[in-house]
Amino acid sequence: MSNTDLMPIAGAIDPVPVARDITPRPDGRVDLIGLPKKRIAELFAEAGLDAKQAKLRAKQVFHWLYHRGVTEFEAMTDIAKTMRPWLAERFVIGRPNVVEAQVSSDGTRKWLLQTDDGHEFEMVFIPDADRGTLCVSSQVGCTLNCRFCHTGTMRLVRNLTPGEIVGQVMLARDALGEWPKGANDTRLATMAGLEEEETAAEYTADGRLLTNIVMMGMGEPLYNFDHVKQALTLVMDGDGLALSKRRITLSTSGVVPMMARCGEEIGVNLAVSLHAVTKDVRDEIVPINKKYGLEELLQACADYPGASNARRITFEYVMLKDKNDSDEDARELVRLLKAYRLPAKVNLIPFNPWPGAAYDCSTPERIRSFSNIVFEGGISAPVRTPRGRDIDAACGQLKTAAQKKSRAERDREAASEAASEA
Repeated sequence: MSNTDLMPIAGAIDPVPVARDITPRPDGRVDLIGLPKKRIAELFAEAGLDAKQAKLRAKQVFHWLYHRGVTEFEAMTDIAKTMRPWLAERFVIGRPNVVEAQVSSDGTRKWLLQTDDGHEFEMVFIPDADRGTLCVSSQVGCTLNCRFCHTGTMRLVRNLTPGEIVGQVMLARDALGEWPKGANDTRLATMAGLEEEETAAEYTADGRLLTNIVMMGMGEPLYNFDHVKQALTLVMDGDGLALSKRRITLSTSGVVPMMARCGEEIGVNLAVSLHAVTKDVRDEIVPINKKYGLEELLQACADYPGASNARRITFEYVMLKDKNDSDEDARELVRLLKAYRLPAKVNLIPFNPWPGAAYDCSTPERIRSFSNIVFEGGISAPVRTPRGRDIDAACGQLKTAAQKKSRAERDREAASEAASEA
């Protein structure tokens, strides 16, 4: 059971991003995953290397971590053999712990993951003919309580750290065999610029399955802004995972004050969980609307840095029977998007049921009529094919048994565990 201090929430109403120290490991070693090259160099210097040596070793280690995907220092063949035990004594190359891995009948994969301090979260990989999309979580639990979303029935436990976020991408690459390999597997080429030149032509990848990332897993990414920014910076780093910002989409339920910063400081594509076109309905199903209303949200979308016809904002719209799926709703959606001159596309999402859900999915005929009206209004409105429903991996279905417990509850559990081990 976790003994981690739970994340404090700033304010009774709006849980703005709150920094949280990374829990120290029991063995005293520092996990390098999630750290930028500069911070790795600082840690090496603090551990005893001179500044020049620390910078060089950080560059080498960064390459092996994020470009090669190694999980042991012993595999870093351009670092002296005597240096590798020194690194292993002080540092570790982490990955989220896999509790369970499931594969859907349609090929969708879901992983139940666990942090080192005992909290569980999920990630999902969705393969298609021309792409493979990894759905990444940013929090354990969620504060938003969107009524159609299973994750929204959880309490927020804590933010995920940068290492726990980028670690999901690295774990997926592990599972999919996506790390580059040298043309000759018996000799991995050394780092460019250090000992001998290495060219892109020497690399092959096993499948190139993972092409896109969506921050649409558990949690609200903009309520964990700093950690999400640090993780995605590593994902986009040309010396690291090197995924283009055009292949990364961040989804928000409408944290208006953070949206401009997202565009300016991260620069990825934006998706907005809209789901309703009237105040009353959106107040019910997306409660953050009571704080940041439709007009304020749509204006923030209109002002989003980098949005254009080439990089349209995606509006997610879950289809709920007799709640938000009428022809009038479709026409109002078109009117709103045109009123704010938004470069937009709409993803219509058939509601994915879960035990205890208060809603039903709209009929196929109703969804088709809604989609046709939006298309006729000049806005793309494809219907998303549900994926991974049989393993609860579809949109809105992610949930774990993680829960926020009081200090007294955790103290009692820790005492009970200690007594049982005595």
